[in-house]
Amino acid sequence: MDTLLTAEVAANSPRFRRKSSTFVDAIHDLPEKMEMAPAQLYSTESGRLFHSGRIAIATVGLPARGKTHVSVALARYLRWLGVKTRIFHLGDYRRATVGPGKDVPDDYFFVNASASSVLLRQKILKKCREDIYHFLNHENGQIAIYDAVNPLSAGRRSLAKEFAKHDIETLFIESSCDDERIIEENVRSVKISSPDYVGWDPADAVKHYLARMSAKIPHFETMEEPDLNFIKMINAGERLVVNNCNFGYLSHRIVFYLLNLHIKSRHTYFVRAGTTREEDSYKADAHLSPQGEDYAMKMSQTLLAHREEERAALIEKGGADTPLKPLTIWTSTRRRTVETASWLKLQGYKVRQRSQMSQLNPGVCEKMSETRIRLEYPDEIRKHEADPYHHRYPRAESYHDVAVRLEPIILELEREHNDLLIIAHESVLRVLYGYLMACNSTDIPFLSFPRNEIIEIIPASYNNEAKRIKIPDLPPEMIPASPEDIKIPVPPSGIITPMPGGLGSPQIAAATPETGPGTMMLEYNDELAIRIHDVV
Repeated sequence: MDTLLTAEVAANSPRFRRKSSTFVDAIHDLPEKMEMAPAQLYSTESGRLFHSGRIAIATVGLPARGKTHVSVALARYLRWLGVKTRIFHLGDYRRATVGPGKDVPDDYFFVNASASSVLLRQKILKKCREDIYHFLNHENGQIAIYDAVNPLSAGRRSLAKEFAKHDIETLFIESSCDDERIIEENVRSVKISSPDYVGWDPADAVKHYLARMSAKIPHFETMEEPDLNFIKMINAGERLVVNNCNFGYLSHRIVFYLLNLHIKSRHTYFVRAGTTREEDSYKADAHLSPQGEDYAMKMSQTLLAHREEERAALIEKGGADTPLKPLTIWTSTRRRTVETASWLKLQGYKVRQRSQMSQLNPGVCEKMSETRIRLEYPDEIRKHEADPYHHRYPRAESYHDVAVRLEPIILELEREHNDLLIIAHESVLRVLYGYLMACNSTDIPFLSFPRNEIIEIIPASYNNEAKRIKIPDLPPEMIPASPEDIKIPVPPSGIITPMPGGLGSPQIAAATPETGPGTMMLEYNDELAIRIHDVV
């Protein structure tokens, strides 16, 4: 009883919202202070960008069709651009009010539900919409994503009219799927891992969820309303249908993003390039050193062995005995990254060079000691310590510059169907990791990736997860952060990241006499993360 009372209080609090429980992906946690987003180009007094007002994006689709995946991915991209976006998962409000799984009334999901279940649904729906209005009207929110089934045409028209009364534009995004393989994979890999099925036998969970889906199928109406703005994604991005009544720039930008998005599972791996013969030089496009060549081989062997282990573990848990997904490798055009991929290329793997993935340019600070930089550029030091993300040293790049030029890479990353290995400089990995894990711009310069670890990013519908893979037998001297970053002074480490103690989340260790204030280290917590997914 106490648990239900606590849930009731939480669901009816003035500003209820979910906090990410994994502390790996911060997509469900809005920054508490106002700050520029990683790829944000400008700010406004209202906090709204692209000459757009307030927009409510409402998802449409049967369960297990990828609505939550689309909601979270879209929020990640919009927040990266600086559009203040929040996701309102109706399933979170239900779980906060009545609890997960077996605590839900038997007929709650049925159209012909009992009067008590209908009243309960209306109460939960009312609270969710009140929070949407509060976010858009009183928190300078620009886009609220309402993640729910929204199955009936009459209900969608009513919803659009209700939002219009508050001067809020409505855009519907339907995720439609008739490919049974995609649906079954989504049910097995995502939905039965949700809080609704904690402690259930997997077979019973699948059976129960499929029954829930069947209850809604006869009453679901696909989007055909000519008077509404909608985007229909069919079969995980195979086709896109757009009904444009009065799209503005931001809505067109959303369409462009969804053209690149798919919901099929794939893993992304981040690794540093090997060491070179001129390790402290940015301008010299040097070849790998013998140690760097040895690292490339060990890294490649470790990664391939890990992928086979993951496949074996999946089969052992009852998964299908299918071949591994193909692995594609992306590098920059610099020799150190291209040569780091050479061992895998000889094994027949496809390698693509991407010029946008070149490391951050240190400008005049190349090869300069920190003492000399502080003597020659004291004003620049003060600016850098005040804002290490946006500051540029003379003739150098900032992390913000890198984030802006990486946007085409981000869109191609979303479009990639194969598993992906990214070999790049630490500055590029920081920015790409910051996108995938929804890091704040203030955290990105302090993320650190030691060379003896491969970071694996595992996408899921509700949030991304990350874990580390150790590369054995590397010399200790080649593991720390790269010289270019060490010699460009940064504020002392110890700043709190949005992912404290999470599984495989890069964090900053406090400076020690051994590391010094300019050296960044990685800490990890190997406890299993709790995967929470939305089931409406």
